[in-house]
Amino acid sequence: MLLIVVFVPSLTFTPLLASGMFQLSSQWRAEKAQMDLATKTVGRPAANLFFSLDQERRLTAEVQANPRSAARDQLVKQRAVTDQAVSAFRPLTAVETTNGQQGLTDAIARTERDLDLLDEQRWAVDGGSSSAQKAFDYYSGVLESDLGVLTVLSETDEGEVNSKAQTLVDLFWILDMIGREDAILARGWQAGSLTRDEYGLVADAIGTRKHLLQSRVIPSLTGNETRYGTLTTGKAWKAMIALEGRLGTSEGGTESDQVTVRGDRAEWRSSVDAVTTQVMQLLRLRLDNVGKIGYDHADMLFVIFISVTTVGLLALGLVIFTSWRLTAILRRRILHLREDAQELQERLPKVVARLERGEDVDVDAEVHMVEPTPDELGELGQALNLASRSAVLTAVRQAEQHRGFQRMLQRIARRTQILIGLQLKKLDELERKHEDPEVLEGLFDLDHLTARLRRYEENLVILGGGQPQRRWRKPVQLLDVLRAAQGEVQDYRRIMIDVEGEPWVAARAVGPLVHVLAELMENATTFSKPMTPVEVRAAPVSRGVAVEIEDRGLGMEPDQYAAANALMQSPPQLDVMTHADDVRLGLYVVARLSASLGLQVELRSSAFGGTRVIVLLPEPLVVERPRAVPEPATPPEEVPPVATGPRPHPQEGTAAPRPPQQGEPLPTRSRGRAMAYVTAPAGDDAPAPPPADRQPLPQRVRQANLVTELRVPADRDDRTGQETWAVRDQPSRSSATIGAFQRQSRRRRTGDDAFQPRPDGSPEPGSPTTEDR
Repeated sequence: MLLIVVFVPSLTFTPLLASGMFQLSSQWRAEKAQMDLATKTVGRPAANLFFSLDQERRLTAEVQANPRSAARDQLVKQRAVTDQAVSAFRPLTAVETTNGQQGLTDAIARTERDLDLLDEQRWAVDGGSSSAQKAFDYYSGVLESDLGVLTVLSETDEGEVNSKAQTLVDLFWILDMIGREDAILARGWQAGSLTRDEYGLVADAIGTRKHLLQSRVIPSLTGNETRYGTLTTGKAWKAMIALEGRLGTSEGGTESDQVTVRGDRAEWRSSVDAVTTQVMQLLRLRLDNVGKIGYDHADMLFVIFISVTTVGLLALGLVIFTSWRLTAILRRRILHLREDAQELQERLPKVVARLERGEDVDVDAEVHMVEPTPDELGELGQALNLASRSAVLTAVRQAEQHRGFQRMLQRIARRTQILIGLQLKKLDELERKHEDPEVLEGLFDLDHLTARLRRYEENLVILGGGQPQRRWRKPVQLLDVLRAAQGEVQDYRRIMIDVEGEPWVAARAVGPLVHVLAELMENATTFSKPMTPVEVRAAPVSRGVAVEIEDRGLGMEPDQYAAANALMQSPPQLDVMTHADDVRLGLYVVARLSASLGLQVELRSSAFGGTRVIVLLPEPLVVERPRAVPEPATPPEEVPPVATGPRPHPQEGTAAPRPPQQGEPLPTRSRGRAMAYVTAPAGDDAPAPPPADRQPLPQRVRQANLVTELRVPADRDDRTGQETWAVRDQPSRSSATIGAFQRQSRRRRTGDDAFQPRPDGSPEPGSPTTEDR
């Protein structure tokens, strides 16, 4: 932008300078060309042609008056001179007259057309077919055309040259008038008389000559021309005037057509030749003076052009140099300010990153102050100092406010989690005390809602920058993880789980994975129709274990999938206050947890039209099936009940507990699990089936665990116990079954809440020995 400061004055001054230089150059070239045309190129051939034609006109008149006179030889010689003048004049038709006088080309062309009849006129004169008057008219017409060329040449662009050249043209006309008079009298001297018309022509020529000489030529003489001011008082001039006064009188009175010519022919010839010579000397002197004035003025224009060009170029160079120098200084100072601004631009994100990492930032140490100067740029530097300090200070304050809000949010969420943990513990106690099926059903619903509420509180902790506190000490089977996640979804009955093989999840990933899967499952049930299923499939792959969650909703647009996958790849630092109304808070939670665990989450379009989410558990999070380890004698470490483990509920579409076999003890319930899934006998010495030969999940047998008094007729059971994956208003669990299960479980307990481990020694998910309470 600063280059404009250099270019604008230069570009503004340059056209003005160029315009002045062009005008001076054009005027100089025009005047120089006009003077060349007037004095050399056109003027000299035109003047020579004039003098030659004037002599040929007089000699032609003398030969026509006396064919046998000595004037014939002179006419032949003069015609040769005239031919040379004509040959020199004809090329003028091709002369470049662009910068010349206006109308010069037309005047030359008109004279050229008249000269084309010269040979024809000569043949007519020699053959006697042309009268004296006709020949006189032809030569006078050609001379007038040539005088038209000389008149145009006198009209230049310089005023003084025009006035001087006008006198020069008048002198040519004086010579023409003398020539006309001499040509007519050439016939009169031979015949001794003139016709009345011929005498009128002589009188007109005499009057025109006197007017031009006395009124226009002599008053305009200056300098070395003034000596010709006595031209009319000279001997030759007086003799010519005297002879003109005695030309003659009319024969036979005033009514006669003939006028007698009196006088001495030889005296006339000598006086006319002397006067013509004097007029031609004055003409050449005036021509030299006009040429000198014209060329001097053209040279003056050239000097002015060179001077203006030199001064203008020097001024332009000075303007450019001064502007460039000032611009360089301004540019250097502005670049310094720009570097300071760029340094602030680079430093501010680093300060923000340090603030995000929780480091303390000293505002005064981070702000680089610009040295102030007493000018506008100094004021700009002071403004930049204020802006830098304000930016860093604002970032520090915002970071402190953000951290304070996150701490407050985490504190509130932790306290709420403590209350939720106490609520879950209270629900456990109530579930153990009550055996009424209706009461138990209500307690189980409260237990389910509390588990969901616990996940929502964990969302707040995660969004506030913390991590969930639910942790496991031992690996957990992926099927149990999926069921635990399913138990935290409101519409859990629609979720259908299918796991290939027996993959196990590392203990450190159980809690976050349950949370991630629960969020994705709830998202799938929320954005699909109430009556459609949500399929969850898990299978080992080459790089770990892949879990697919597929719904049959409306899906999303391709750009929405791209945005969601980009969010999963690089979760941003979320400001809860600015994203309070964002419906994708669950995706932020999934992204944060996936990034901390190293999970790969990708959203794609489903073949059903909905969304298919693929969660890839990397190999470090997938472990082998742990060996059966007996229950340790010492109780596990007690931790605050801020977050309990997943509390799965029985649901349709998943495997239910198998009925007890003959001679087997009743299954035991786990603490903190209102709807526990028990898929194996509760004996310490019960062998675990090998992973490769795992049998299909046991099928539930209706009313197998009920006493006879609680069983209902088959038809009633068929009417009310139909299984479907459709959403129901209330849980589909039979209250009688729950009561019977509660009574049998109480018999198995020894009074404390001892947990019966699985046959392989691993605790079930959600048990107090596997999660922090």
